[in-house]
Amino acid sequence: MEEKIANAEKEVEASVARVTTSNITIEKREAAKKQAEIVGHPLHLFTKENEALNEEIENAKSLIIKMETEPSEANNRRINESVDSLRKVAIHYAKKGDLLYPHMKAKYEISGPSDVMWSVDDEIRDELKFIADSDFRKIEYVNRLEHAITRMEEMIYKEQNILFPICTRFFTNEEWYQIYQDSKDYAPCLVDFIKWPEAEEVLSKKKANSKAAEDIINLPGGHFTPAQLRAVLNTLPVEISFIDENDINCFFNEGPKLFKRAGMAIGRDVYSCHPPKIEMMVRSIIGDFKSGTRDKVSVWMEKEGIPVLVEYIAVRDDNGQYIGTMECVQKMDEAKKHFEK
Repeated sequence: MEEKIANAEKEVEASVARVTTSNITIEKREAAKKQAEIVGHPLHLFTKENEALNEEIENAKSLIIKMETEPSEANNRRINESVDSLRKVAIHYAKKGDLLYPHMKAKYEISGPSDVMWSVDDEIRDELKFIADSDFRKIEYVNRLEHAITRMEEMIYKEQNILFPICTRFFTNEEWYQIYQDSKDYAPCLVDFIKWPEAEEVLSKKKANSKAAEDIINLPGGHFTPAQLRAVLNTLPVEISFIDENDINCFFNEGPKLFKRAGMAIGRDVYSCHPPKIEMMVRSIIGDFKSGTRDKVSVWMEKEGIPVLVEYIAVRDDNGQYIGTMECVQKMDEAKKHFEK
């Protein structure tokens, strides 16, 4: 078992020069297990989700065997339902991709998980989507499902024995509190959200002590109090992000979002928030904005079955100098319904 874990760590933990001996690795795993026992702690929820995913995986395995020995429409339907349940792992992977990988890379310079595991998460998610859209009566799709399940099991193993222990080794209590807070924005992944009393108490005190001063913000078009400006920005039917001229995340408006924005990402470079396969595209867009080659990039897509317009817009001052990039995400389902009448 120790040899198996050590081999996996070589792939993911190469960037962690401070952690080299097997004794420290064992200590990290034990520390992670203790944190995972704290009810409501992010590692507790991640672990509970993995346990639920393991149950779904075992169910899928038994259904595959049954489908092969007793082919029927009923069994095909059951395996379809099983795949739908397995696809909820996308929520689990999204949380890792938003809350763990970028922070490890940007704050602690641990790039292994974001460089390796993030891409595998995406591959598993995409493969399950492909399988869900396929005909399970064809043997090649059953084989692909079995392969996807194996990769899911490997990822669960790496999370529990490598990723979570690394997080435990470096993340502070304050960082875990913020991860807990950001986790509230995600849909459940087979397990309902679990409250962490310690974090709730700390966050409640912090909120009480951080009331915005009521100084007036004067602008050419009028004025706001900070509370009014915050409320206006949060009322807009658009998800807004702003990245400054140094590519640092400066602002996200609040509220439910199709594209989740972790509070921990504020003050961090925008590139660390994107998986490897997307990072180069983001660099290209911002590079064009800085050079003046482009001022806006529009992307039409479907997200969770909703038509969405995503716009990346260069922000320039009165002299035309680049001072940042704004991302606007707008649901277009109401507009679509209107023009279909």
